[in-house]
Amino acid sequence: MLGRLKNWLSGKGEMKADDSAGKRAGSGPSAARAVDVGWLLDTDKARFIWAEPRRVRRGDPPPRHAKSVNYCPGVIDYEARLFEVTCPIDLRLRFARNEKGAPVLVNADGDKSSIRNKHLNAMMAMVSEKEWRHPERPVIQIITPYIFLSDEPVWMTQMPPFLAYRPDPWPGSVIGGRLPIHIWQRPMMWAFEWYDTKKELVLKRGEPWFYARFEAHDPTRPLRMFEAERTPELVEHIQGASSVANYVNQTSQLFKVAQERRPERLLVRKERAKTDEPPAECPYDS
Repeated sequence: MLGRLKNWLSGKGEMKADDSAGKRAGSGPSAARAVDVGWLLDTDKARFIWAEPRRVRRGDPPPRHAKSVNYCPGVIDYEARLFEVTCPIDLRLRFARNEKGAPVLVNADGDKSSIRNKHLNAMMAMVSEKEWRHPERPVIQIITPYIFLSDEPVWMTQMPPFLAYRPDPWPGSVIGGRLPIHIWQRPMMWAFEWYDTKKELVLKRGEPWFYARFEAHDPTRPLRMFEAERTPELVEHIQGASSVANYVNQTSQLFKVAQERRPERLLVRKERAKTDEPPAECPYDS
């Protein structure tokens, strides 16, 4: 890998993709140049509040120097592989305890809130206090309808939006995770560990909410993302992973079952779906 990168930087050669093919998902990389990843919204309500996942792009002015960070191949490739999901709602949340000492969440905007409490309660929940990582740090979850999938081995890592500057930082940290999206398709959760419960958690619609990074067998291959069709086969496979955490510990033990029961093809591009192609300046794109 390092030798190939040196050749590219010196102009002596091009980066080539590993074209070894795997006929079944989970058995090996595809012969296609780009890695195809699909996304879909697993909901029939309020679909317009959920934005399309987009490649992270900075709004910097044109570089004024040839040695600008903007021209660094490592920086370009790193940022080209990050996708962001933006927040769907405006919310000002407060942590409290009721008269019995039980933890509760309070919509600090009250009647002026843009989201009704009934619907907020349907999409947000506080994790049981016994399941917190730390006894003084509440953990909350917001259910999202985002599902990511691929027909070849791809792992997705969910991360905080660390490239987005916030004048008023969140009073805690986003809890990340890593999933094999070629065999395990499930709606994403936005999980938050609340460190400073004296401060409000303020979410703003349209601001970066979390990042997703995708890994295939060949790390030099660029990634192409598009909206996927919600086919009957895909819905059936999604249902297989639904709510399994309520029945078993360490759901990763079911990955093998999911792979064995997976149809050969799950990713079908939605008709007229827009495709987020790799940027032309990506140094590994041949």
